[in-house]
Amino acid sequence: MDLIHAQDAKIQKTKPARGKGYTAGSSCIINIVINNKEAKIHLDSGAFGTCAGDDYLDRTYTNWQEQFMPIECIKLSSANQNMRPLGIFKAEIIFPHPARSIRLKVEFFVMNEYT
Repeated sequence: MDLIHAQDAKIQKTKPARGKGYTAGSSCIINIVINNKEAKIHLDSGAFGTCAGDDYLDRTYTNWQEQFMPIECIKLSSANQNMRPLGIFKAEIIFPHPARSIRLKVEFFVMNEYT
């Protein structure tokens, strides 16, 4: 699938009624298009930064290491547990919506999922 415009990112699912696009996902798990592939992501609007596990990126964005930037001297925690950030990954993601899709450039903290 070659995406030239965000409007091309139509995920073939039953369309919700107008004004009910937020119901297309399950709670805060929403459908996105990343690297021309459909994926699910947890949308946390109150988070300090957007995190993605290295295993998740291996499954959804096979060449993510090419755009990987190592980071040092940062401490992150979740639920009183320390998290081990590996670096930052820049990506362009598309939020498909029946009325109009949204394209965003985001930076993910890449986390080691096994710490």
